[in-house]
Amino acid sequence: MSAVGPSPRRVALAAAVGATIEWYDFFLYGTAAGLVFDKLYFNGLSGTAATFAAFGTFAVGFLARPVGGLVFGHFGDRIGRKAMLIWTLGIMGAGTALIGLLPSYDSIGVLAPILLVLLRILQGIGVGGEYGGAVLLAVEFAPPERRGFFGSFAHIGVPGGLFLASGAFALASRLPEEQFLAWGWRVCFLLSIVLLAIGAWIRLSVMETPAFREVQQRKEVSAMPVRELFRNQPRTLLLGMGTRFVEGFTFNLYSVFLLAYAVNTVGVAKSLVLNAIMVGAVLGVVLTLVSGALSDRFGRKPVYRVGALLGLALAFPVAAAVQSGGGLAVSVAFIGGLGLVYGTVYGPLAAFWSELFDTRYRYSALSALYQLSGVVASGLTPLIAAWLVTLGGDSLWLVAGYNVVVALLSLTCMALLPETRGRDLTVSPPREGSSAGASGPSAPSVRPAGGRHAAAVPTPAERPAARAR
Repeated sequence: MSAVGPSPRRVALAAAVGATIEWYDFFLYGTAAGLVFDKLYFNGLSGTAATFAAFGTFAVGFLARPVGGLVFGHFGDRIGRKAMLIWTLGIMGAGTALIGLLPSYDSIGVLAPILLVLLRILQGIGVGGEYGGAVLLAVEFAPPERRGFFGSFAHIGVPGGLFLASGAFALASRLPEEQFLAWGWRVCFLLSIVLLAIGAWIRLSVMETPAFREVQQRKEVSAMPVRELFRNQPRTLLLGMGTRFVEGFTFNLYSVFLLAYAVNTVGVAKSLVLNAIMVGAVLGVVLTLVSGALSDRFGRKPVYRVGALLGLALAFPVAAAVQSGGGLAVSVAFIGGLGLVYGTVYGPLAAFWSELFDTRYRYSALSALYQLSGVVASGLTPLIAAWLVTLGGDSLWLVAGYNVVVALLSLTCMALLPETRGRDLTVSPPREGSSAGASGPSAPSVRPAGGRHAAAVPTPAERPAARAR
């Protein structure tokens, strides 16, 4: 198949579609963990124990994601972004389809939950390797002055995948409960086979990113990208992980934990909550693109701060709304959290995180940042929230307090990082602990051409020239 030209719009669309398909696969599990798996694979346990077990297997996927991120990040920085995206798509699709075929606990006993965990690990490895490549596909093709907007296309895969997963379950849940548990939910997973074929066709049509091709041409491909990352930018990596916390927490609080809480504890109709999640996901897609574009105009940090402060301000009102059980209040809570808060926070981060790191280890850096922090920020959120609800006598007030703490932590980490809008991706950031533009053994390897050891962030007067390149 012939490769398309490096049009930023076409590449961004390819990144968005491929990421949406992979996240659809991953989020199906989260929805099923809240509605199905406790009844089919952990039904040998009591009600509360079965719920904890289902959320525990959900968290296993996040524990596996750093493995996929580090493995595929390494080869993505060594071989290229495109090849890794094809591999991760295949791994993800296979794991999801096999879950749809997995017999229940009543059929094969304890082997059923064991196999479920193994397939969840496979899902985690696939999506762990996918994230960094999808973001870099969009960001490294984008013009510097629109990097926030085009980079945000890779991020709409998260709310887009949630919309598809929730939509599939919303349709399946119209079946009688017996049929839904017998086979209806399985169809949602088996659809992954069709989506896998579509995603593979799209990704095969895109060529390697210009930034990585330039590193190849200069013969500066890193032999050990992760080692260089931890040697050159450990502080940036840790603070970047902190900025991820409110994003991962917000998404999984609403799409996984509050879904199960509203349906199973409060007694809200399953269809109402799924419909609210779908509307929130659509709004999240729109606001992810809008906030990404706004970050090109106002900077990555100001836009992000607006979203994080909204999450902090809405923490207790959302808890009250969900506990009330009122249909309108619950719907507004889910739409506000997944649409307004999540979309605003998430949009600028694709460009921001990419601009923080050197091209030679950028895939590894984004994978490590996103997946290592995701273990706590995303994977453990439902378990922590369930524990806090138990401590709080089935109320959400402790969860709301945790929400405030998470938002404050992320805002602090963002304040300690530099603004990256306008940064030249072809110039290596200064090694931490050394002055910008240093030479000699302490400086990172940058392109050898004269004058290319310039500061990573252009001054306002220099930005027009940088954009014209």
